[in-house]
Amino acid sequence: MKNNRVDLGLTGYNELFSSESSRNELKRPKIVDIPLSEIDDAPNHPFKVRVDEDMYKLVKSIEENGIIVPAIVRKKADGRYELVAGHRRKKACELAGIKTLKAEIRNISYDEAVVMMVESNFQRTKLLPSELAFSYKMRMDALKRQGKRTDITSSPVETKLRSDEKIAEISGNSRAQIQRYIRPTNLIPALLDMVDEDKIAFRPAVELSYLSREEQELLLDTIKCEEATPSLAQALKMKQFSKEGKLNADKILEIMCERKPNQAEKITFKAESLRKYIPRSILSPKETEEYILKALAHYRDFLKEGNK
Repeated sequence: MKNNRVDLGLTGYNELFSSESSRNELKRPKIVDIPLSEIDDAPNHPFKVRVDEDMYKLVKSIEENGIIVPAIVRKKADGRYELVAGHRRKKACELAGIKTLKAEIRNISYDEAVVMMVESNFQRTKLLPSELAFSYKMRMDALKRQGKRTDITSSPVETKLRSDEKIAEISGNSRAQIQRYIRPTNLIPALLDMVDEDKIAFRPAVELSYLSREEQELLLDTIKCEEATPSLAQALKMKQFSKEGKLNADKILEIMCERKPNQAEKITFKAESLRKYIPRSILSPKETEEYILKALAHYRDFLKEGNK
């Protein structure tokens, strides 16, 4: 019997549903054990992985219980994996001598990975100023790229404002505060390290970020020579002289040598050297201070009587 069926080029029933199943399978996150040697850290990853007490607690936890929450990676064009979230878990595995990392493979873009990486690290209780600065900057840059329009009516300023507003809305900070948080990314690494180490306060750091790289290098040399860091008032002065094109090594030294309001000379004593002279009933620092001042006043009066 002759077959009169006409091939219309339509997808068959079985093929249709098998294709849909395949697509769903591709979308479904895969959790696998990936060799550490095949995982690369995200480029420009702003968060520092510190080997401290918390890290060793994590190492012990992984040794006893394994990776409870999988890390997140994305596959790169070269077949290797890029770590999106789980840098501390990866380091802990290295310290524990474990050769693989339990991770979830996500099919996401670079910008999506940046946003995910920043959000996962924001859950930490404390971030260093540099971590906060670069994470906000990376997130804002990613949002700007994601929201960029190609039509001729698009305005770069409008895109930037939308990104600022988006981050401000998510973080609960104002747009101005977000910009202040980002400013330290303009500091040279050595000065930014001093901010992380609390040697330079955050507000002076924001003002110093407006100095040119060359001016910051001159300031760094002065900090090392004078063994002092700039106050907010001094940072503001440097910023103004820089704006006027008058900031040089001599001017930086002149500003740094100015006496700060809170730079009055302090005299300190070791607690153990004083304790033998103070009654045991006196415990608090305030009571100790009052006792010492009274003792000094009494000794001063004693000397006066002796000189009569």
